[in-house]
Amino acid sequence: MNTSTRYQAYISHDGQLSLDAEPQVVPDGIDPSQVLLQVLHIQAAGSGTPVLVHVRDDRTGSEFDIEVLPDGTTRPPGTQDTSAAPEAPTSPASDDLALRLAAAHEAGRAHNFETAIPAADALIQEFAVQYGETAPQTLKAAQFRADLAVLEGDYAYATASWTWLALTWYDGLGPGMRLTQVAAGNAAWTWMQLPREEAVTVAPDLLSMLKEVTTPDRTQSIRAQIEERLLQATT
Repeated sequence: MNTSTRYQAYISHDGQLSLDAEPQVVPDGIDPSQVLLQVLHIQAAGSGTPVLVHVRDDRTGSEFDIEVLPDGTTRPPGTQDTSAAPEAPTSPASDDLALRLAAAHEAGRAHNFETAIPAADALIQEFAVQYGETAPQTLKAAQFRADLAVLEGDYAYATASWTWLALTWYDGLGPGMRLTQVAAGNAAWTWMQLPREEAVTVAPDLLSMLKEVTTPDRTQSIRAQIEERLLQATT
């Protein structure tokens, strides 16, 4: 698969992020590298092709290149992808829906959440009616909406979305698939950002998902971190 877009990212000593010399908003408490990956994921998902970024991080004195794939995963440039699961054949989205989705992606890349979030919510509903709640089109729109929630700092919505996406992809694709593993990891990461009270409330659903969608040894470390945080929150 060819990479169609290349970016230059810079993270300063104090955690400021710029992409192609354009400053990016980094919410309080969020690592700028996470924001960078979310922004590039939106770009990759919108175009359907990987994006290549050269990152210079003055905090660690490191420079490196990575590719961000449409499913949200990353890899070294030039890596041959042999693990992607084939998608079931689907009919293409209507021109109107495709154009609206592209516009929503553009608003998301610009951090125009007042436009992007209502547009994404409407598209999820329309894709669900037209194709079904678990159709690839609907799930990709839901994935985009979860990314927007992370960028906006709505970690409760993001945790619930990624948990649902992980279970849905597990049911449709089976264990061990890239989309399932990415969603499970994202759900755990966003849960870690939640305030204590909210985290305690949604933890049972998250832990249940982590035990179901992946082999226990692959989530042992993250489950241990979740359980330790729960213990601290309830004692």
